[in-house]
Amino acid sequence: MSDSNQQPQGQINIELDEKTAEGIYSNLAIINHSASEFVLDFVSIMPGIPKAKVKSRIVLTPQHAKRLLKAIGENIHRFESAHGEIKDTEQPPIPLNFGPAGQA
Repeated sequence: MSDSNQQPQGQINIELDEKTAEGIYSNLAIINHSASEFVLDFVSIMPGIPKAKVKSRIVLTPQHAKRLLKAIGENIHRFESAHGEIKDTEQPPIPLNFGPAGQA
């Protein structure tokens, strides 16, 4: 007798609640790393406003960061195959201030 709620081996049931499904807009990503983790901070900055907050932070192991890089690269390749090359436009430098600056 088998359970009808069992999943095939190797598959994961992923749930996505309504709030998370809305997503969070970001037009700036800041990436830092240590020997054991990568930290991706996603920010939404507005023109003319000198302050912005981190909207979402994702912490990854180096192995997961490398898999993410590969997955994004593959998806960009598929997107460009279907829709044409994504143009990389020049962006003005964004002055980043992560708190009070030290003085000597």
